[in-house]
Amino acid sequence: MEVGIHSLHWERRMPDWPAAAVAGFAAGAVLMVLELLWSLVGGESPWRASHQVAAIVLGPDAQQSSGFALGLVTLALATHYALGAAFGIVLAVLIAPLRLEANVAASLAAGALFGAVLYGVNFFAMVRWFPWFADLRGAPTLVAHLVFGMSAALLYWEFERGDADR
Repeated sequence: MEVGIHSLHWERRMPDWPAAAVAGFAAGAVLMVLELLWSLVGGESPWRASHQVAAIVLGPDAQQSSGFALGLVTLALATHYALGAAFGIVLAVLIAPLRLEANVAASLAAGALFGAVLYGVNFFAMVRWFPWFADLRGAPTLVAHLVFGMSAALLYWEFERGDADR
């Protein structure tokens, strides 16, 4: 069943919660791999992003060390995966009522839009509470968030169990 933009309509429909959480969790892993690769290509410490994510919970002092610290990396992974799962759920809450998961192209477009909005919120609005996020603004981080949104949407499209039409 094809869903075109002209046929979009809102209907009361709950998302597949486990599929949404797993999709966000896995998309968070994709985002972390991209961040790691870009830090290595850019000549930065591969642990920089981990320290900045851990600082969400521990405060800005968590960024003082630049090397590998098991506690910081573990906390950063837990935080990153929890946020990824939560954002996957938010995306599914937006996708499910419009039945965008019935069409892979619509899912990917919604995911890209979600990733762009998430980038804006994270790196322009949240800097009020986490000023070190401003350092991460730029094309690589935007692209990574677009990939996150598209990955979460694609994985939700794949995992969602309620669509018998596919």
